Amino acid sequence: MWEARAAQGRGAELLEWARARVLAREPVRREIFRAPQDRVLVLTWWEADAFDAELPELPEPDAELITRPVHRWRFESLDE
Repeated sequence: MWEARAAQGRGAELLEWARARVLAREPVRREIFRAPQDRVLVLTWWEADAFDAELPELPEPDAELITRPVHRWRFESLDE
């Protein structure tokens, strides 16, 4: 999971930035969400071990596009 908060008034730009990112390889599934306060969330699904695998990740946007560093978390699905 990748989450960032856009600088004031730049939510649409951050959303388009996230949509335009191409990863080194494609995940099984990728969804992009937006939330209040110009937040953008990108969820990716991979066929790999969630915690130990070397997986491509979205980079950090230019500092002037965001209000704080990007947050990244890995989760493991428990519904089989």
